[in-house]
Amino acid sequence: MLTIVTGTLLVRELDRVEIMTSGGVGYELSVPLGTYERLPRVNERVTLHTHLVVREDEWHLYGFATPFERRVFRKLLGATGVGPALALGMLSALTPERVVRAIREKDVATLTMVPRVGRKKAEQMILDLADKLNDVAAGTDEGPSRPEGAAADDAIRALVSLGYPAPDAEKAVRKALEKMDQATSGAPEVIRAALMHVGKK
Repeated sequence: MLTIVTGTLLVRELDRVEIMTSGGVGYELSVPLGTYERLPRVNERVTLHTHLVVREDEWHLYGFATPFERRVFRKLLGATGVGPALALGMLSALTPERVVRAIREKDVATLTMVPRVGRKKAEQMILDLADKLNDVAAGTDEGPSRPEGAAADDAIRALVSLGYPAPDAEKAVRKALEKMDQATSGAPEVIRAALMHVGKK
């Protein structure tokens, strides 16, 4: 089983990378957006946790920045109608932590933020996976968590409805909440503050 690839990063694109190992073997891997954002620069050393999908006509390798991200990907593959491309898309549109939380809490609205996930598919994922995620736990190296609270949820959904990617919306809301009184701030105030941060690095 091919579980880890370590080597020099030759190609760094939004959805794929190429890595040359020290043994002279090059690998192409599909990656989610969260992994792309954590990649080093081209020609630097990188390690990715991998999942290999073998089909009759091809072998396809997927790479992830953390074991947790890979675990969530594998869990998603266990849902009816969810293949590798859709599972990767879910991890690009939402953070792995948010995917797990949405399924556990039966949050159909969050799951349908993902392209190609309608209400029926979201409900099927919840049915298939809600009681199978108890062994999926994020480690301490998984990056910042999703902003908490009803106002944060509403603000994230509002930004996504305006066309901002969900990861950017979450980051903007997190930054906004750092400077606000979360106990007294409602969704409109959070949205206005987050709009000042969305898209900024």
